[in-house]
Amino acid sequence: MKLVADLIDLGVTPTQARAFAEPLHAAMALHHILTPQRRAAFLAHAVIETARLSSLEENLRYSDPERIARIFRTGFDLDGDRVVDPEEIEFAKGFVRQPEKLANRAYANRNGNGDEASGDGWRYRGRGIFQLTGRANYRDASVGVGLGAVYLHKPELVAQPTDACVTAAWYWVTRGCNQMIDAGDFAATTRAINGKAMLHHAERLALFEEGLQVLAA
Repeated sequence: MKLVADLIDLGVTPTQARAFAEPLHAAMALHHILTPQRRAAFLAHAVIETARLSSLEENLRYSDPERIARIFRTGFDLDGDRVVDPEEIEFAKGFVRQPEKLANRAYANRNGNGDEASGDGWRYRGRGIFQLTGRANYRDASVGVGLGAVYLHKPELVAQPTDACVTAAWYWVTRGCNQMIDAGDFAATTRAINGKAMLHHAERLALFEEGLQVLAA
């Protein structure tokens, strides 16, 4: 399959390229990600979001309490002033290198999750190519790809290549990314995938432009 070679040209290891080529091809076909521009944009974001398709699960093993307090403000802004203070950093020390505890705190009562004690934060932590996160998003994705409530009961499936690809393509089309790229607005797709921070946008754009050449070869 040509997509294997294309993925390798985009920096994916041969092993990962072989594992993902078929599910990516099927997911893109199903969701009309078919033009060179759509395919190049989708693949650029997929490659960046997953460290070249090597990571499909959120890494919550943080070693720096200040970083925890800054990144996960909802769960660690104890006084509601939106400023990280020494007390919050001290509190965050209790979550260092404890990914399950951190997920349950950080994602409690968000995106359809229950409270901290429910375990939903860890159960529905970020997985897949575009980091599907939260009970409500797992439910919507599961229904959206025609699987009913499967991902609610087996959320770990989203970290497997086939489900990672189909949920990513579903997310892409439901956020209007095909239309964005058709209009030539690559930056809008970065916002849709990564949020206002638009992390690594320049790298994504460069990979998109490279992808256009690779796919045309």
